[in-house]
Amino acid sequence: MSEFFDIYNVIFLALAVAIFLRLRSVLGRRTGNEGRPFDPYSARERSEPASEAGTDNVVTLPRPSGEGAAPSPATVDERISKTAAPGTPLYDKLSAIAEADPSFEPKSFLQGARTAYEMIVTAFAEGDRQALGPLLSRDVLDGFVGAIDEREQRQETVTSTLIGIEKADIVDAALKDTIEQVTVRFQSQMISATTDASGAVVDGDPNKVVEVTDIWTFARDVTDADPNWKLVATESA
Repeated sequence: MSEFFDIYNVIFLALAVAIFLRLRSVLGRRTGNEGRPFDPYSARERSEPASEAGTDNVVTLPRPSGEGAAPSPATVDERISKTAAPGTPLYDKLSAIAEADPSFEPKSFLQGARTAYEMIVTAFAEGDRQALGPLLSRDVLDGFVGAIDEREQRQETVTSTLIGIEKADIVDAALKDTIEQVTVRFQSQMISATTDASGAVVDGDPNKVVEVTDIWTFARDVTDADPNWKLVATESA
């Protein structure tokens, strides 16, 4: 019985030695002079020239107006035709803005206008003059602040909840010298109520959702490095 086990022990030992020698020949031995382990990210950085590295995934920001070549008609049409039908007055007006301002894109503009509308409505109801400052032109800011001052003098409080903006459409546009203007019609639902010092409701209804339509005009100077638009005119329909 012991001879049986001895024979198998010898066979296993021989196999182990053979496997070890095979691995050694394939993997090699460490001598202390090996380089650092391969890092695919650092290798890519070293192999690509600085001027060409990463060009496949770089997003180029729009150039300021007047810098470089003007956008091609196809590019302007692609941006504008999704908002206004070609041949209409609105299409022509928006095209003029897009040619003067390569960064102008109606869809992105409307997304920003929606955000601005919500911020302005909320800040006005809360009497937050500081929040209104960067969003409004001087004339509109004076009007909003004046209304807030009068409200506070009467010791009235406005509670306003914007349920949602149902629709926001560009209805007009203009380019006057370097000033671009875009007018948006907002259709929203909100709950609004004004109470006096005693808590009695003097305007609106805290339990009623009402449909509100506002026509607001935003503007910015195409030569200004600041990309933000400001509210320059308001109208209620």
